[in-house]
Amino acid sequence: MTLHHGDCLAVLKTMPDASVDSIVTDPPYGLSFMGKRWDYDVPSVEIWAECLRVLKPGGHLLAFAGTRTQHRMAVRIEDAGFEIRDMIAWVYGSGFPKSLDVSKAITAHQQSGKSSRRANRLAMTGEEEDAPMPTAGLFDRTEERALRAPRSTPPPKANLTEDGLRWAGWGTALKPALEPITVARKPLIGTVAENVLAHGTGALNVDGCRIPHGCEVDLQSIHNCRTQQPGHAVTLNNPGFSTATYKPEGRWPANLIHDGSEEVGELLGSAARFFYCAKASKRDRDEGCDGIEARRGGSLNMRTDAHSQANDMDTGPRRNNHPTVKPTDLMRYLCRLVTPPGGAILDPYMGSGSTGKAATKEGFDFIGIERDPEYFRIAEARITKALLR
Repeated sequence: MTLHHGDCLAVLKTMPDASVDSIVTDPPYGLSFMGKRWDYDVPSVEIWAECLRVLKPGGHLLAFAGTRTQHRMAVRIEDAGFEIRDMIAWVYGSGFPKSLDVSKAITAHQQSGKSSRRANRLAMTGEEEDAPMPTAGLFDRTEERALRAPRSTPPPKANLTEDGLRWAGWGTALKPALEPITVARKPLIGTVAENVLAHGTGALNVDGCRIPHGCEVDLQSIHNCRTQQPGHAVTLNNPGFSTATYKPEGRWPANLIHDGSEEVGELLGSAARFFYCAKASKRDRDEGCDGIEARRGGSLNMRTDAHSQANDMDTGPRRNNHPTVKPTDLMRYLCRLVTPPGGAILDPYMGSGSTGKAATKEGFDFIGIERDPEYFRIAEARITKALLR
């Protein structure tokens, strides 16, 4: 394990060409998340170009993104020289809609008696004075401030103005239910076969990431098939399920991953067809961080209600207070999918070290870069703990 505390572009420039087998990373989404300065833009083309240089020919890049800025993330990766190969959707049911109630905003605007600009701000944020915000970024931050700012007590429906009542039930955002992961590849040298033979990169580990069959299949029939026709598929017609063909060793990995929630199960019908991974638990987040003081950091849904606590997602003070921790099991699956045995994985945006922890558990070498000293300390502790187990 090699961990660098510093700016990723500066560190990348010190690394030799074609020195890593894959890149698995969760970079800034460019959403000014929780007011974090590091999240005011997606990584630049220059950074992705350095990632391309240090990656072996045919090496894969997996980069998380936000739904609002996935297009910009993918375009910059492509402009750096990568081939966009696919997009994996991580679907979950625990997202919380951060939406402005339009009826209440209109009522506040009409009842404020302020000037138009001040009334608009009061309606959206409950604040009188403009707060200084960084100007660099992707788009106007007014609505982002509104989503984060503390609200004054909203008026009850009976107190809405006539115009407010007319727009009752209208909001500004959908419930978040997925995170996209860009799948990109450095151009091959020659054919896939030639590239794999020369560099060990260029392909996906399909069999190593197959999805085990769930309860919807007749496991005895699969056992018989494996015994009688090794390596062949078996066609089953089970009660309640349509006739389908199953490979004995499991389903082909799909470009969809889910969290196993009831909502996702109802949406997909048979969620067992896809790789399952819940959001990071408190134990997963804090493992190895015993010597770090607990601090409040938040999470993507920024909730402390019964739902979050029941799912071990309490947003109170915690030792690993990074706001967007990815579950280790998810990162293990992604590392295994794109990295050859014994390969080296790079994460230029290491954060609290989930990719490094996953790489360690899968037996890969790991190179991580993180500029925030607090997150670097957390990553170092979590990865060290994984190494010692």
